[in-house]
Amino acid sequence: MPIGGEDTARKFYAELLGMVEIPKPDELAKRGGCWFESGALQIHLGIEKDFRPAKKAHPALRCENYPTLIGRLREGGVEVHEVDDIPGVRRCHIHDPFGNRIELIA
Repeated sequence: MPIGGEDTARKFYAELLGMVEIPKPDELAKRGGCWFESGALQIHLGIEKDFRPAKKAHPALRCENYPTLIGRLREGGVEVHEVDDIPGVRRCHIHDPFGNRIELIA
């Protein structure tokens, strides 16, 4: 994420996606960024001076309550692009506030 994006990341990853922010080790916290967790999954967002979003490479996250999450994201102003190119799999693509692509799988 770009420099100074921590509060924006918290609003998206904690408030909209429902993840919990976890503390970074002291030595790494000096570098900025923030970490989030949901179950066994962790997402670590680091700071990059010349930040460019990941538009193709992306994490794919399985969601327990997919319809509720999608509704919350849409209410929060996030564009949800549902795709049906894998038979029997309900999934969509979203972008975090920095433009990074994320896949959500029901």
